[in-house]
Amino acid sequence: MTQIIVYTARRIHTMDPGRPHATAIAVMDGKVLSTGTLESMKPWLDRHPFVVDNTLIDKVIVPGFIDPHTHFYVSSGYMGLHYVGPIESIGTEGTSPGLLTADDVVEKIRAVCANEPDKNAALCFWGLDPAAQGIEFDRNSLDAIVGDRPVWVITYAPHFVYLSSAALARLDIDDSCDVHGVMHYPDGRLSGVFAELDAKRIAFAAMQKELNRGAGAPGLRRMAEVARRAGVTTTAEMLWGYINPDVEWQAHNEAVNHPDFPLRMGLVPVENAAYRRLGEGAAEWIASLAPRSTDKLFFHGVKFLSDGSFPALSSRLNFPGYLDGSNGLRNDVPYDQMAARMLPFWQRNIPIHCHANGDEALDATLNALAQLQEAKPRFDHRFTVEHYTINNPMQARRLKALGGLASVNNYFVHYRSQLHSEKGYGPDRSEAVARLATLEREGVTFALHSDSWLVVVPLHPLTAVWCAVNRLALDGKTVVAPGECIGIERAMRAVTIDAAYVIGKENELGSLEPGKHADFAILEEDPYEVDAVRIRDIRVWGTALGGKLQPA
Repeated sequence: MTQIIVYTARRIHTMDPGRPHATAIAVMDGKVLSTGTLESMKPWLDRHPFVVDNTLIDKVIVPGFIDPHTHFYVSSGYMGLHYVGPIESIGTEGTSPGLLTADDVVEKIRAVCANEPDKNAALCFWGLDPAAQGIEFDRNSLDAIVGDRPVWVITYAPHFVYLSSAALARLDIDDSCDVHGVMHYPDGRLSGVFAELDAKRIAFAAMQKELNRGAGAPGLRRMAEVARRAGVTTTAEMLWGYINPDVEWQAHNEAVNHPDFPLRMGLVPVENAAYRRLGEGAAEWIASLAPRSTDKLFFHGVKFLSDGSFPALSSRLNFPGYLDGSNGLRNDVPYDQMAARMLPFWQRNIPIHCHANGDEALDATLNALAQLQEAKPRFDHRFTVEHYTINNPMQARRLKALGGLASVNNYFVHYRSQLHSEKGYGPDRSEAVARLATLEREGVTFALHSDSWLVVVPLHPLTAVWCAVNRLALDGKTVVAPGECIGIERAMRAVTIDAAYVIGKENELGSLEPGKHADFAILEEDPYEVDAVRIRDIRVWGTALGGKLQPA
C-alpha cells in the first residue's frame, strides 16, 4: 500500500449521516481511506506508512461541491464575443463590465461597429437580458443601429438570437422557412428573431468561426478555474454534442483528462443534435460513448428540452400565462411526440434529463414520464427534471409518484424573483420559483445547479445554499415564499451527495466515505455555524481533487 496522507481540520462534514463529523481525513491513492480523528485512525496508521498534513488545521472541509448542470463549452464560445450583458462577466480578454440600460447596450453595439473597419465582418454580441435591460431586437431595430453590417445579438440565456438584415442574407433560408422558432413579421418576412434549438442552429450557421474563437480546451480551462475558486470539484455539461461532437470530445478529452485540470466533468449528450444526425440510431450512438469514460471525464444520460428560458421569458405556462397575455415556446420536440423520442433511451436504461422551466412544460414532461412507465415500468431510472422553475405542489407529488428527480436552479429566487414579478410572470409564480421545501415534503431527491454561464447568475454553490435557506430577494430584505425555505443540511446535500445521485455518481462522489474520490471543498468558516444570511460570504480556501490540494 502507498503512503497515507492525513489532513487535519477544524471540522469535517462528511455528508455520511452515520458518521457526519470528523477532524481528520485519511487519503490513499486519491481516495478516502478513513474519516474521524487521529486516534480513531490508529488501526490504519499503525499498519501503514503515513504523513500528517496540518495545512488545513483551522479550515472546514466539506465534500467537493457538484454543479450538475453547466455549459462550459458553449459558454466559453460566447465569452469570446462582444459582451452586452447586465452583470460583470469574464471573457477571453479579461472582465467586462455590466451594461445596465438599453442605451448602454445600443452604445456598445455602435462602438463595436465604429471600431471595425471591415464592413463585411460578422459582429457577434452575447449577454442581452431583455427583462433587466428593457430592450430586445428584430431586424428592423437592429438595422436602425448597425445599418448594412452583419450583426448577431444573443441573449444571456441563449434561447434567442437577433439578426440584422445583412446577417440574415448570409443564411441559407428565405421568407418561406417554417422551422419552429424562426419568427416572421405579419407580412411574412423574416423578422430576424430565432428562438430555441432548431432555429438557433440556422442562425449560428454563418458565425461558427466567431463562436469557436473563445472555445476549445483553453476555454474549458478558463471556466474550470472559476469553478475551482467556488469550491466546485465536479460539473456536468448538459448540452454536449450540440455544435460538433467530434470537436467537442477532442476539446474535453484534451482539457479534462490532463492531470492539472482541477475538476471532474460529466458529459450529457443533447438528443436534439444526435437525432438530427442519426434519427432512430441516436440512442445506440449515445450508449456507445460510455467506454470513453475515465475517472475525470465521464458520459452520463441524455438531455431533452421541453420549453424555453425563464430569464429570457420563453417558459411555457399554464393559465393565466404571462402578464401581457402571451406565452413562451415549446422546444424542438412537440409534446405529443416526447415520449416516443425518449423511449429508445428509456429501454436502454439511459438516464433522461429533461429541461422544463414553465408549469405547462413540466406537465408535458411528467406526461411523457408517465407514458414511459406505462410502456416499461422501471425503478431507480433517475429521470430528472432540469431547472424545475415554475411549478405547483401537486406536480411535485406526481414527480415523486413517477420516481423522478429534480435538478433545480434556485439562484432565480434571489436574482430574478422581484424582476419577473413585474416583467413576465407576475408575483405568484415569480416569488414561488424553485419550491425546494415542497420537494422535500413530497420526498423528491433534488440537486441545485447554476446553469452557468447561460443564465444571469454566478456559479457559486454556497450562494445556491444561501438562496435555499434564506430565499432573500434582490432587495436584501424580502423573503419570497418563506414556506419554501429549507434547512442547511438538506441544502448542503443538494450540492454534494444528492447532486452526485442526480448524475449517477453517488458511489464515487458527493460524500467523504471510504472508497470514494478524495474530492473536497475547503472553507474558511463553517456553513452550519455561521448566521444563515452569511453563508454565501464564506471564503473558499480551495479544493482537493483526488486528495491533491488546490488552493484558490
